[in-house]
Amino acid sequence: MSAAAILLPGSALAQGNSGDGRSMKNMKNDANSGSNVHYKLPFKFGLGGVPLGNEFAVVTDKDAHAILEAAWSAGIRYYDVSPWYGLGLAERRYGNFLHGKKRSEYVISSKVGKLLKASRTAKNRELFPFSPSPNDVIFDYTAAGVRRSIEDSLQRLGIDSLDIAFVHDISSDNKLLPTNWQEQFEIAAKGAFPELTRMREEGLIKGWGIGVNTPEPILRVLREADPDVCLMASQYSLIDHKNALKQLFPAVRRKNASLVVGSSLNAGFISGSPRYNYGKESYKIPPEFIEKRKQLREVAANHGVDLRTAALQFSASPDVAAALVVGASSEQQILADYTSMQTKIPAEFWAELKAQQLIEQGAPTPAEQGG
Repeated sequence: MSAAAILLPGSALAQGNSGDGRSMKNMKNDANSGSNVHYKLPFKFGLGGVPLGNEFAVVTDKDAHAILEAAWSAGIRYYDVSPWYGLGLAERRYGNFLHGKKRSEYVISSKVGKLLKASRTAKNRELFPFSPSPNDVIFDYTAAGVRRSIEDSLQRLGIDSLDIAFVHDISSDNKLLPTNWQEQFEIAAKGAFPELTRMREEGLIKGWGIGVNTPEPILRVLREADPDVCLMASQYSLIDHKNALKQLFPAVRRKNASLVVGSSLNAGFISGSPRYNYGKESYKIPPEFIEKRKQLREVAANHGVDLRTAALQFSASPDVAAALVVGASSEQQILADYTSMQTKIPAEFWAELKAQQLIEQGAPTPAEQGG
């Protein structure tokens, strides 16, 4: 497969790659100039922070720095992190790297709703067995909690501002919430959401939304508040995308909002990891997903396509996808993902996926976006 212009709608990638990151710096959304209503991310591709919080395995500080250095050298300028990732570990690592960079050159998003508190009796090992963090987590979706969360994140990151704040994991799959997700959502609706809107108006952040693994909270926040962009994780992949395509995307368009797409590989499942998405029971993979992955691999092999590359480009193709964020546990992995976003995939591959009903007929593909 040959390198070509990036296959993403709204991007302006220069032909070729000089090796100094200039092509990725040009991977920007054009939506910025079209609306003054909601903040639009200026970059289409970003590095996510889950692996650097030692979610799945130990990543050393040295390796974490190498990953961030490789991403920066490749021209990646959007970074997404959270207090939750390693209970502060990921934010500290990003901060160690980014605080010395020119703030205007990159965009960073983090999360609110989970405050960290150091404790001698912290249950951190139960939550993140591979993280050395001494912190416990306290869920707080109030207005005061949001302010405190952002201040704490800025301290760990060593920077003076966030671009985006996502209200984190306020959804049915979060089994750690002190009460059911609807009750916590009500707290956020009265506290976090209006406070983030005020902070946006004050210029303390550029935009806000929620970051969740299920569609219902995003649909609800679009009805009840005025978010700019929401982080949609584990919901739009080659394996599972029908609901997002038919239910969520139309609602996002009506609100003139946008989405950051995460976990396009379903936490590595599509590329071969022995898990599907996140959680303690992620090893319990539905048989139909295993069979679908097998079929996807067969079609990819028939067309000489790398399935991981196809999965990344597929998740980035919708018009509502402001950016795709990927995690990386090695510098080779983030460079491979960067390369994947610039790799040409034949239109016949996408056509066969639709012919075999492996993806929805209405699902946008890079081939239909001019790639």
